Amino acid sequence: MVRTLRDGQFGGKRVLVRVDFNVPLDNGQVADDARIVGALPTIQQLRKAGAKVVLASHLGRPKPGKDNSAFTLKPVAEHLASLLGSPVAFAADCVGPVAAKAVAALPVGGVLLLENVRFHDGEEKNDPGFCRELAALADAYVNDAFGTAHRAHASTTGVAHLLPSYAGLLIEKEVAALGTALADPRRPFTAVLGGAKVSDKILIVEKLMEKVDRLIIGGGMAFTFLVAQGHTVGKSLVEADRVSLARELLTKAKAKGIAVHLPVDVVAADKFDAKAATQVVPVSGIPADWMGLDIGPKTVAEFSRAIASSGTVLWNGPMGVFEMPAFEAGTKAIAHAIANLKGTTIVGGGDSASAAKQFAVDDRMTHVSTGGGASLEFLEGKVLPGIAALG
Repeated sequence: MVRTLRDGQFGGKRVLVRVDFNVPLDNGQVADDARIVGALPTIQQLRKAGAKVVLASHLGRPKPGKDNSAFTLKPVAEHLASLLGSPVAFAADCVGPVAAKAVAALPVGGVLLLENVRFHDGEEKNDPGFCRELAALADAYVNDAFGTAHRAHASTTGVAHLLPSYAGLLIEKEVAALGTALADPRRPFTAVLGGAKVSDKILIVEKLMEKVDRLIIGGGMAFTFLVAQGHTVGKSLVEADRVSLARELLTKAKAKGIAVHLPVDVVAADKFDAKAATQVVPVSGIPADWMGLDIGPKTVAEFSRAIASSGTVLWNGPMGVFEMPAFEAGTKAIAHAIANLKGTTIVGGGDSASAAKQFAVDDRMTHVSTGGGASLEFLEGKVLPGIAALG
């Protein structure tokens, strides 16, 4: 059984909290603070309990020993301070004398953000010595970084074995929302899957086939399924080595009575470019030297009807290249269709969460996960090491 904040006494204690502050920066400013906001309830509860809150996170993919100034968490500390309305101290290292001195100076109820844990190669290697250095800074450990819970790193699993460890409020919320979607969904249960590749979603498709009533498949991955049905799709993204598997999945879905919705028309382009020439064509009419980069209006209408009559919708993956305005309409329409549903709506992190925010519907969803890869692995039924370590 995973311990939660309700199981601990934190008054006067130094509490190391692993958060996921891997957020986009634009000219040294936080461009999207959803993950920071997601950690606020845990931070505030620990402060209220009289803890000294020591936050640890990674940011980006720095290379230990190199110039990593672009990956410093200092701007994040400043942004967090503005959200909390109180000072947030910053330590220029996450271990060693600099970190120890910063922790020692922290008052009860104070908040300190350590520098990027990935500045040390011991983090991703889950090095025992690095784990001990992190653990030396605290009396207790809280993991609230759902977005990294699928990684067995020093700050996500290793340190959990060295200190009394607990799940933060965000992890608790994520597990409850995703777990309920799988265990006891309101029906009909519809999964909306997109993204570029079938290979990224094979396990989740197979897992969801045990649970869902409908599968809606868009994005680049749809073309492999369309080829499996006998369509020619021009230069659209197709994983040739997955066509037979896609055919098997369609056969399995039919045998289980699961309705599978695939695109019937697409927005095709003559090249992968924001300024490409485009045309809407049936999936059977994509020109040989063109590619599908978004679902078309007839597909939007069909997908939206299926969504509107659902009790639960789980969305993971965009319907097209929504980062380019010419190919955003499909993802935008489906995002709004899901947001308009009166039932339970769960967005599985990653690009789907970014799209929900971009199209201003994130606050209308039942739950928007903060973890792309972590939510996928959770939905696939895998054990997440960052959560398992808290047991």
